[in-house]
Amino acid sequence: MHDLNASLGFYRDLLGLVETDRYESAEGQFTLVYLAAPRDLEQVEAERAPVLELTYNWDGEVYQGGRNFGYLAYEVDDVYKLCQKVMDAGITINVPPRDGHMAFFRSPDNISIELLQKGDSLPPAEPWVSMPTSGEW
Repeated sequence: MHDLNASLGFYRDLLGLVETDRYESAEGQFTLVYLAAPRDLEQVEAERAPVLELTYNWDGEVYQGGRNFGYLAYEVDDVYKLCQKVMDAGITINVPPRDGHMAFFRSPDNISIELLQKGDSLPPAEPWVSMPTSGEW
């Protein structure tokens, strides 16, 4: 990632992940930040998994392609509510949850994020049903 604060704002503040650990290496010129879903915290404490590791290299280079990760998926309690929160933050929903089950959008580092409705799909609802697909996901 090229902007640690923007990434933390996205994953922690917007998506609700919790920072569980951080490691900084002055010699290696990088910071590792570990995030987890709130419901996984007990397992993370016992096993150090499952976590999302964000790597911030201090050199400022913007990584593309093979040195960058391309896809994350999260199960959420209410796909409509979280998509609205994402849109309110100024982020484009690339694939809206028209089916009440799945949506895609991008992180500040252009990582594709998929949201999956926990349990049964929600009933189709506006504005999602009428919202077009846009961009790449």
